[in-house]
Amino acid sequence: MSDIKASNSATNQPYEPIQFAKKHRISVEDAKAIIEKHGADRKSADKEGRRVSL
Repeated sequence: MSDIKASNSATNQPYEPIQFAKKHRISVEDAKAIIEKHGADRKSADKEGRRVSL
């Protein structure tokens, strides 16, 4: 049960801007703006990152 909590707590943390920028192949400035806007909501941040990368 503690394993489930540990994995969930990692998904509740906001991305690091450089890691996020590399993942979506966007600029670090764009990544910072997306992370600031979406905070710890990784699902929404990833969705926005995919939109920006197109």
